[in-house]
Amino acid sequence: MMRDDGHSNSPVAHLAAPAFAGDAVKSYLEGPPRQVPGFSSLHRMAGMLLAERSPENGRVLVLGAGGGLELKAFAEAYPGWTFDGVDPSTDMLELARQVAGDHGSRIRLHGGGIDVAPDGPFDAAACLLTFHHIRVEQRLETLRQIRDRLKSGAPSVVAHMSFAQGEPERSMWIDRHIAYGAAGADASRLESTRKAMRERLHILAPEDEEAMLRAAGFAAICLFYAAFSFRGWVAYA
Repeated sequence: MMRDDGHSNSPVAHLAAPAFAGDAVKSYLEGPPRQVPGFSSLHRMAGMLLAERSPENGRVLVLGAGGGLELKAFAEAYPGWTFDGVDPSTDMLELARQVAGDHGSRIRLHGGGIDVAPDGPFDAAACLLTFHHIRVEQRLETLRQIRDRLKSGAPSVVAHMSFAQGEPERSMWIDRHIAYGAAGADASRLESTRKAMRERLHILAPEDEEAMLRAAGFAAICLFYAAFSFRGWVAYA
């Protein structure tokens, strides 16, 4: 999941887990609903798309599961599903346990990257607000490993920041993104966030995102979510 200070909680195993603990973990739960337009609707749409081809007792892989917000949303909507959630941050996985609450018996959490995820096969996979933290040269392999863990034809949803990367469009969209979630922030924090986004996030244009999904072996790729600086796709193994 995305943080508003630009730090990564990337699911790629060999990236260091972020220094993300204490009050920062607690405040995380306030960030995505403020920063991501239609945040709760994104979870609902993602779940619906996964459910189209997943059985009532489906097994779902969630990459970047720290914080537990999508796990909670999926578990509430689909009481027969079980989940394997992966995240490199032990603090964020502990938060996911707390957020999942009574659904915890259906969720297994794994500390590390995609390579620590069970082999499956899974009925579906989701990775929300995470891929813009993964370096471009590592993203194709991450997508391939997700696909390799899915049953043939199984759905996968991804959603994260994606917008044109030429200038002045890139800078304009970074400023728009900051302005959208900046209510009450002081000028110094806004500049810090802008610097972090420029230096730490790995954002691709939408057409490049779709090309990478195809290169990873996914088919029938379809845009299902477009909200300001964010895009989401469903694709099939």
